[in-house]
Amino acid sequence: MMRITTQRQILLEELAKVKTHPTASDLYEMVRKRLPRIGLGTVYRNLELMAENGMILKLEVGGTQKRFDAATHAHYHIRCSGCGKVDDIDTPVVNDLVKSASENTSYQILGHHVEFTGLCPECQQAGQSSSIQ
Repeated sequence: MMRITTQRQILLEELAKVKTHPTASDLYEMVRKRLPRIGLGTVYRNLELMAENGMILKLEVGGTQKRFDAATHAHYHIRCSGCGKVDDIDTPVVNDLVKSASENTSYQILGHHVEFTGLCPECQQAGQSSSIQ
């Protein structure tokens, strides 16, 4: 079991406050308000360790910077192709997909990652307003 240091506790608290799936740099800026002397490397190391230990999720979506999520239950994400924002999708996880993959390969399936892409409401609005002008 991983020890919960003050730094890790504050990282968890700050991550749980937002639904934006922040990057390590974003979290560093958030945490610095409470721990002014924390280093960016410390934030990176702790986030990686916390993800390895299942305390948080590390999202490696669409070739962008790694993002982090306090919600560790199985769920899907959607990334905006316009601005890069990542949100949760409130839809059931398709466990039949794992079963189907398992039946069609000799691999031992450990899980799956599905990323949806689209345009967020803000980018849709920006696109609509720019096409009107």
